[in-house]
Amino acid sequence: MPNNLIMKPIYKKIAIDITNRILSGDYSIGDKLYGRSSLASEYNVSPETIRRSITLLSDMDIVKVTKGSGIVIHSVDNCLKFIDKFKDIDSISSIKKNIVLLLEKKKELDKNIDSSIDELIDYSSRFKNSNPFIPFEFEIHSEMCIIGKTIAGTKFWQNTGATVIGIRRNGKLVLSPGPHTTFEDKDIFVVICDESSYYRIKNFLYGN
Repeated sequence: MPNNLIMKPIYKKIAIDITNRILSGDYSIGDKLYGRSSLASEYNVSPETIRRSITLLSDMDIVKVTKGSGIVIHSVDNCLKFIDKFKDIDSISSIKKNIVLLLEKKKELDKNIDSSIDELIDYSSRFKNSNPFIPFEFEIHSEMCIIGKTIAGTKFWQNTGATVIGIRRNGKLVLSPGPHTTFEDKDIFVVICDESSYYRIKNFLYGN
């Protein structure tokens, strides 16, 4: 599963990183690695995590750990075997598959949210007399003085009392736009407000 890559223990990631550094020529046979404490500091992990990483490399005969000599690079060839052993969870294809899967889930989620907002607008419009907070849609036109200005810059909430929950722009729904989002021609703003705010919005957008 693609999630195997995400769940890979940190000590394995460090061992793989050291192996790649050996293969890239940062270390040669006979070179000494930094001590465990220095490596722990470099990777911002505990010495125990480094110990497990070095043990993994030692088991693959990539490094030799001897008292007095420390951690010494022993084999470059075994690095290739090590990478080959773990490539099933480190391949770029696994990452790509995971990204595609997440994007598909996001697309489906956005579709469901968009559908729910439409349903909420439709339902609320039919029962607006009994609902204190109603979603409304307002279209932005090029002649409006707010064009090119941000939500925060126009003090939209302060002037209307309404909360912007989405923008329909170029056929797509942008959810929870931030305060620095600008008003653009042909935008359709989706807001939630009470009936008194509805008239304040109309006056704010179309009355200037």
